[in-house]
This record gives sequence, C-alpha cells and structure tokens, in this order.
Amino acid sequence: MKTRIQTTFFVFIVLFALVAAKAFYIQVVQKQRLLAYARSQFMRETREFPNRGSITDRHGNPLAINVQTWNLYTFPRKKGPAYQKQLREMAKAVPELTYNMLWGKVKNRSKYTWLARRVRLNETQVAKLRKLDAIHMEPLNTRVYPNHELASQILGFTGIDNTGMAGVERMKNKELRGEAQLVRYHRDAKGRPIKYEQIETTAMPARDVALSIDKELQGATENYLKEAVVHHQALRGGAAVMDAESGEILAMANWPSFDPNNATNSPTENRKLAFVTDPFEPGSIFKTFTIAAALENNIAKPEKRYFCEYGKMRVGNHTIGEAEDDKKHKFEWLTVSEILKYSSNVGTTKLAFDVKYPRLKGTLKKFGIGEKTGIEVTGESKGILTRAETVKPLTLSNISFGHGVATTAVQMLRAYAAIANGGYMVRPTLLKTEASQLIPENRIISEKTSLQLTKMLVETVEDGTGIAAKIPHYSIAGKTGTVQRVREGGGYDGYIASFAGYPVNVDRKFVVVVYVDNPKANGYYGSVAAAPVFKKITQYLLYKKKNFSRFAKYNSESNEKNLDTVQVSQASRRMIGPGRMPNFIGMDKASAIRMAESLKLQMELTGFGVVSRQSPAAGDSIVGANEINLHFSPPSYEE
Repeated sequence: MKTRIQTTFFVFIVLFALVAAKAFYIQVVQKQRLLAYARSQFMRETREFPNRGSITDRHGNPLAINVQTWNLYTFPRKKGPAYQKQLREMAKAVPELTYNMLWGKVKNRSKYTWLARRVRLNETQVAKLRKLDAIHMEPLNTRVYPNHELASQILGFTGIDNTGMAGVERMKNKELRGEAQLVRYHRDAKGRPIKYEQIETTAMPARDVALSIDKELQGATENYLKEAVVHHQALRGGAAVMDAESGEILAMANWPSFDPNNATNSPTENRKLAFVTDPFEPGSIFKTFTIAAALENNIAKPEKRYFCEYGKMRVGNHTIGEAEDDKKHKFEWLTVSEILKYSSNVGTTKLAFDVKYPRLKGTLKKFGIGEKTGIEVTGESKGILTRAETVKPLTLSNISFGHGVATTAVQMLRAYAAIANGGYMVRPTLLKTEASQLIPENRIISEKTSLQLTKMLVETVEDGTGIAAKIPHYSIAGKTGTVQRVREGGGYDGYIASFAGYPVNVDRKFVVVVYVDNPKANGYYGSVAAAPVFKKITQYLLYKKKNFSRFAKYNSESNEKNLDTVQVSQASRRMIGPGRMPNFIGMDKASAIRMAESLKLQMELTGFGVVSRQSPAAGDSIVGANEINLHFSPPSYEE
C-alpha cells in the first residue's frame, strides 16, 4: 500500500513538472516572438543633445547661440515612381537639394539614409515637406556665431553633431551640451516609419557659459592688433588684457583669425589661440624677472651700480652686446633701475651672475615660467626652461635677458600680473568670476619687491625704451622686448616685438601683453611695433570703461577733459566738410549718438554692433536734414 502511494505521488510530480516545463517553453517562445516583432517594428535608436547652451560675454552679450535647422532623412525600402515623385517634390520645395543629388543618396540604399543635415527652412518649406510621408524631419538647433571672427579662437567651433571641437566649445562641451536624450524610431501597423518618440530621462540639461571677456574690448583689441600686423607686414600677432586680481581674461586675440561659422574653410594655423599654445623666446620683457630675483634675494637694490663694459662683455668665447647700435649704447655705469630702463643686456648679465642660476631659476618657477597656467584652452604649452640646476655662464647670460628660454604670451601675462597686483600669483581664466585671487598662499614676491619693480617699469616708460606706451596724465609701467625669431629647423629668422605693462593706481588693476611676430616693414622693435598697440588698448579701457578710469593721482574732471580731447580728435577725422554729413560708418553706438547729438540731429537706430549703413550718406548736404538713420551690424574684420 505504501509503495503504491509513493509511486502515484512520483508520477504526479513528473506530470506536474512536464506541464510546467511546457508552459515555461510556451512563455519563452511567445516572449521571443514578441521581441522579434518589436525588433521588426523598431528601426533606429539615437542619442541626441537637442539644445546646446549659449556662450555669452561677461555682460550677457551673445557670442555663440543656436538657430532652428532641420535634419532630413528617409527609409528608402521601396523606390518606385511614387517615392521618386516625392523626391521631386522635395527638390522643388528646397531648391538647393536637387533631385539628382537626392536620388544619388538613396538609389543604392534600403535602410535609414540622411538626405540633408542642418538645413535652414522657412515655414512654407516646412509645411510642404511635412506632406511627404516618405520624407522625415528632425528638428535640430545649429550653432551660430553672430559676431563671426570676434573671439573666434577663444570660442572654438562645433562639429556636425554639435560637439565642441576647439576652444571653450570643447573645454566646456559637457556643460554646454548636457546629457544625451534617447530617441527611437518605429514602424506603424503598415510597416511605415513613424515620428520618433523621445524617451524621458533625468539627464542634466544643457547649461549656458558666461565668459570673462568684454565683447567691446575684445573687438577693439582685435582691430588694434590687426592694424599693427598689417602696418608692419608681420606674419601674425597676439594681444590680451587680464584683470590682475581675479585672473579674468577681459580680451585675448590673435590675428589672422577665422570665422567659426565656416571653420573648415580656414587654415588650421588661424584657428588656434597662439597666445596660449605657441611658445617663443620672450627677449627683454624677461629682464624684469631677473631683476626681481636680485631684489627678492637681497642681492641688489634699485640704486646699486654696475659697470656695463661700454656695451660689450666677453663671456667665455662669446661677446655679449646691447640690442641696438653700439655707438648709441656705450653704457659705462648703470644702476639696477637704469639697467631695466635702458634694457641693458650687459647689465642684466652681471645681475644674473651675482644672483646665480639656482636662485634665478627658483624665482622664475615662482612666476610660473616653464609651467602651464591652467587656462581653459586645449593645447596650452608649458614653454621651455632647462631642468638643470646649474648652467654655463653663457647660458645664464642668455636666459637673463630672455634667450635660451621659451614662454607663452599668457605666461608673460600672468607673470606681469603678479607684479601689478602686489606680488600674488593668479590663474588666468576665460570664465566670469570676479573673485579676487589675492590670498596669502598665492604670494610669490614681497609687496616691497613689487613696488620697486613697478617704479622701475614706470621709469622705463617715462624716459626709457617704453616711451611709445606713454598715456597723457597716467602713470604706465611697462617693458619692451625685441628678440630674434627662432626658425623651424634651427637658427634665427626675423624678430618678435613685444610689450608688457599696466597702468598704476587704477581702481581695477589690469595687465596688457602684446606681441607682433616677424614684422617686416615700418620698424620691428617692441617700442615701434608692439608698444603702440598696448597704448591703444589701455587708452580704450581707461577712457571708455568707467570702472577702470578712476585712479589716485588723477581727478575725474581732468579725465573727462582728456576723454573729450580724444573724442574730438577721433570725430574730426570723420568730418567731411562744413555743411556736410559726417561719416558714421564703423562707429559704436555711444560714439555715434554723441556725434549726432553734437549736430542736433534726430536719430533712428536699428540693429546692434557698429554702424554699417547710414542715411543720409556721408558727404550729403546737412542743410535741411534733421534726422539720421543708422543701422548697426556686428563688426566685420575682413580686409
């Protein structure tokens, strides 16, 4: 009896297992069939970044924005007469997409195919294309740079998929594009592709980026730099302005430049921010740091005198001479201040011999020579500074006046900022911050040393090699540089002219560095090619930006008088003759308004940027005219 019950129970268990297995098998098969059906209906899955963040200047002015464009695609499974008719209708609606072009894309395809990407369409075109069920439309925000070349090397550009390829667009790509959104394409019951569905995610949205640069100052800097490069028939040039306390870059430019709206049609060389990426021998602007090492290490004081060998000094088997004509610079005795003032190579060499290389190198490292600044640009160079702890006398001599060492212009900007701000190292940044970096742990030289150097640099501008950088009624500290240009493959070819400096006693301390690479006409010295650019940029800030114009030794009444003098000088060049309409073209809005008001003209203003059209035209009779129509457009920097 017991055995019979056990056998029956065993058979029951086996039958139950078979039924369960069959049910599981059926369930698996049905699931596989459902998945196969789902896959048959599913056509495509993509990850998209639909709304890239904008880039603005420090005041919110747009530098990189998005505009509505469309990606057009098709699933060319059946390419019969009806399908071809729709391609013809599409070509009629969008003339730049010819039928032959469209047919060439699809004739050998049966799967998902792009017909065109980033196409600008008006409302009529969109309406026509929506009626074509074989043609599918995908909205896309496309990157546009409304100011064209302005700050292009800072901004960089994006690729066809809206991914940052260079500049801030690349460095801040993650924040600008946000997290991807998942998009899937399906078939309807008849197997036709239908509108995609967007899968909801908790992804981080795209964020805007505010840069530290001032759009107006950037435009002025680029114009002044271009004028100098063209005037001196130079290869290229660079210029930048940095807030010496926050590290904010207020303007930074290289010329030639490029238009990021059409980046691929420009030379690669023009797209990079050479101010950050390209090192060069700094020449005499480097002497300031040799003197800083002597002062900081108590090796010399400003009034200490050095015998300067009448402009020639033997170092080993070589003769160290002064930069210019020996007949002009046969220096005998010079103080440390005069060594900087007259830019004596012999005097700087003797200072370096007293300091010794280990102490000089220590000071240079404090100033960031041989190290990247950390600015938000790809491809930054750290320059070249020997790792040796001791060097031969000739090498030490060369390094002391900026030969045998290579720095980037942004390194010089940072180093001079440390002198201007009282002795603190700050990190250059292209992002708006306004937070001071003057904290105890950032101090690299004493306040006493920074004040002594500033006084020497002021004397250099007042009555030395930097006299071309003088600005009426202002104290300017600065140093010129002229150095032979290193040729690829070895040797030297041409010169690099430079100037680094800053105004003294301003409310907001800022530093300007300018260089002109290989000037071939109208002079090649730093005092001739670079110092005037420094002067124009600095004047622009002091005279036109109220938060920079007030300073201790000068009162606001005198400043207004000085500004009026500059404005009258500028305006007089635009006056064509008595009773004639002046030339407003190229003027910014504030200047144009002032001129129109001085002539008692009513104004009608449209657009933004600088004046691109005016009515009445320049030279027309002003008699009887009581209104001037001015249209403003973003500045253009084409020849």
